[in-house]
Amino acid sequence: MNSVWQQLTLSHWLASSWQQGSYLSRLWVGSLRAWRSSSWLLAWAEPLGALLCCLIFSLAPFVSTSLIGVLLFAGGAYWVLLTLSDERGESGFTPIHLLLLLYWAIAIVATAFSPVKAAAFSGWVKLTLYLLLFALMARVLRSQRLRSICITVFLLVTQIVSVYGIRQWFFGAEALATWTDPTSPTAGMTRVYSYLGNPNLLAGYLVTAVAFSIAAVFAWRGWLPKLLAGTMVVTNAACLFMTGSRGGWIGFVVAGYTLLVLLVYWWSPRLPSKWQRWAMPGVLGGSLALLLLAVLLIEPVRLRVATMFVGREDSSNNFRINVWEAVLEMIRDRPLLGIGPGNNAFNKIYPLYMRPKYTALSAYSVLLEITVETGFIGLVAFLWLLVVAVSQGCRQLAALRNTLNPHGYWLMAAVASLMGMMGHGFFDTVWYRPQINTLWWLAVAMIASFYSVLQQSSSSKAPSATFNP
Repeated sequence: MNSVWQQLTLSHWLASSWQQGSYLSRLWVGSLRAWRSSSWLLAWAEPLGALLCCLIFSLAPFVSTSLIGVLLFAGGAYWVLLTLSDERGESGFTPIHLLLLLYWAIAIVATAFSPVKAAAFSGWVKLTLYLLLFALMARVLRSQRLRSICITVFLLVTQIVSVYGIRQWFFGAEALATWTDPTSPTAGMTRVYSYLGNPNLLAGYLVTAVAFSIAAVFAWRGWLPKLLAGTMVVTNAACLFMTGSRGGWIGFVVAGYTLLVLLVYWWSPRLPSKWQRWAMPGVLGGSLALLLLAVLLIEPVRLRVATMFVGREDSSNNFRINVWEAVLEMIRDRPLLGIGPGNNAFNKIYPLYMRPKYTALSAYSVLLEITVETGFIGLVAFLWLLVVAVSQGCRQLAALRNTLNPHGYWLMAAVASLMGMMGHGFFDTVWYRPQINTLWWLAVAMIASFYSVLQQSSSSKAPSATFNP
């Protein structure tokens, strides 16, 4: 079984061997390297890439999606330029890159066979821009210094977003849509949305912010930076609570428990031997007890959580159920390759299946959305990517644990963010908005950027350096 798992997660796959045998890789990588050697600008290649990434994270919560698209295009074009001018063997190709290429190829085929090809093509272009952003970040984040800078910029921006959201809680915020069932006990609850315009979107943004701010408490050195990180944890978590987003709360719990498991694993060898056996059950059991107490004792939490279990009696639940039923019919009619990627393709096809009065811009579930866009073939490729990414992250963490490299905390936050966003994504599709999708690719790129850690430690087979999720 262990051998099957290692093959499934591409644990022993060597990128260097694949690149050497790939005609496209030999043709693509390094064709402009002679020009780069004489370029003063590209002597600062990675810092300039980090600047582009920081610009995206700095502006994403505040600007239009069109401007974010322009920045994504700039980042993608810059990555293409860097790759064409690379020395051979410097591209940093990983198993994650390979599976993303597979998913991208499936999306191409889905677009070609889509009943609405023009709409699907626009969705494919957006997907391509996100994948190019991933490729750029995976390259840039290999540098520990640039990794720290990008994360710090992101966390500082989250403070602007969270503080404004908290201000809305105290001074009131006009609801821009019907976000709460008007007949429920929580109908008068203020749901903050800050600069993002929607509480569910803000909650999805803050799931990653909370994970990385918790990691910063451990990763940053000195009391003042740690105090700043602690403040970030409080403000981001408080603002996430104030969104009233049930999906965001689920994502927060999933991310939090994932981060707890990884932190206990990281620190357990430093505990006295008699405590090591009980560290994991003790921490998880205690946190579960705190979670249950919060649900029982904090009225807004109790009321919002209760609406998760009333089925169609809650208008939000009823809306999602009706959308899911229509989406399942769409999948039934095109099960293999779906209708093609993107919300434009969805908006063209969904009205043919929708229940009266239940218009929707998406499937309200990431996994359903992937299936309706690229079929079960695309869903399998995506789940394979997710399994490989989490497995790679855990193996990299095992390799870093013996040295207590503080950058291991960023790796934990990345894995926790993936799990949290998927927890939220089971019941919503804010994942597809650029403010959230860029953070998803940040987390995936963060894991890919640590791939060299596995290569450097591949000769070590000590049991303490093994961690399978």
